[in-house]
Amino acid sequence: MTVQTTSNLSNSVRTQYLDVYHEAADFQRVYDICAVAAGKPYGEVMSVLEKGSSIQLNFLSDLAIATANISQTADLNPVTMRDATATVTPVSRANAIQWSQQLDIQNYTNYAASRFKKIGKNMMESVDWRAAEIALTGNLLKRAAARASLDAGTTAHNLSEAVFSEMETLIQVLKVPAFLKNGRPQWYSILHPEAYYDLRSSGNVESVGLYQKSEIILNWELGALGPFKIMVTPWAKVFGAAGADHASNVDTTLSSAANALAKTIVVASATNITSGDYLTIGTEETGGTFQPVNERVKVSDAYVSGTTIDIIGEGANGGLRFDHASAVAVRNGDSVFPVLFAGPESMAKVYATEVGEYGEIVGPKEQGLVNQFSSLGWKWYGGYGLWTDSSLARAEATSSLES
Repeated sequence: MTVQTTSNLSNSVRTQYLDVYHEAADFQRVYDICAVAAGKPYGEVMSVLEKGSSIQLNFLSDLAIATANISQTADLNPVTMRDATATVTPVSRANAIQWSQQLDIQNYTNYAASRFKKIGKNMMESVDWRAAEIALTGNLLKRAAARASLDAGTTAHNLSEAVFSEMETLIQVLKVPAFLKNGRPQWYSILHPEAYYDLRSSGNVESVGLYQKSEIILNWELGALGPFKIMVTPWAKVFGAAGADHASNVDTTLSSAANALAKTIVVASATNITSGDYLTIGTEETGGTFQPVNERVKVSDAYVSGTTIDIIGEGANGGLRFDHASAVAVRNGDSVFPVLFAGPESMAKVYATEVGEYGEIVGPKEQGLVNQFSSLGWKWYGGYGLWTDSSLARAEATSSLES
């Protein structure tokens, strides 16, 4: 007797959940929206560009403005153009999960759909992280002080309308690529909700909300400021505890490893830790350093004293998102919020056409001597790069919510 099983209908099962993967993969995009396929300005196709270990983008200088009349007796003296290059270096990224056949037999949840969604989310977060590393380490930067000295309690260090006005002037002078809306140039401004809080309540923005456009105050809808389309997202990068130390400084470490979804952490010293504090777990991000598993957590109101700290985090259950090793730093310094000012063609991106822009999903496939395991993963090959140092700009600010 021939029995129909999920094994010989594996393609149908896989297809059923591919849309879940793509939905999750598309949801996470933040900094990737500022990138355009590297071949577009040069008329190259991606399948050609992907072949090199690094991709060189070429630029020619402008000619000097002509100021002299044409001579009637002598020929022109030709001028020389200069050239310069920028590069995009592709990288490979992948991740996977594995589970036992017994789990599939016994599970009563939507585990099949959930794992596709988690894989898709992880793919895009990992790829967008690469885009963020390029976008947020550019050299066109404005901040009121060095990152380690930015103080949430200093109004001039918080995000304000004045910062947007200055950045508008800067990016127009440097001719940062824009998109057109009703014939007018516009750019993206990507920022975290905590930085947006100060922008909404600053200067003329608040006045307009009070006297002209109540949606700004009542619905928290700003939408745009000057030529910037404001994109507020909790997935925007935060340099946790990278700013000034608090007067009641917390500078300790984990005394034991903490696993993802844990709702408590154990620290070496609880000095100055109080309920309601933000704590950042992980290495301080100075200069251009990025730490992929740094995370900020709130000290729960349930915490009273001791070195076991009740926390509320961004994990699926309100706990930690990631695993953290013993001895990792735990600090409460002011967080720094980078605000990106860019257009839709501010960065170049490449990806292998064989794998695709969304990466390639691999599996589910059976493994083991008796096919007792299954695996599901993704892989991606590509990269991002700045066209030039003047193709985007960023500001760094603190938030008065942490003062």
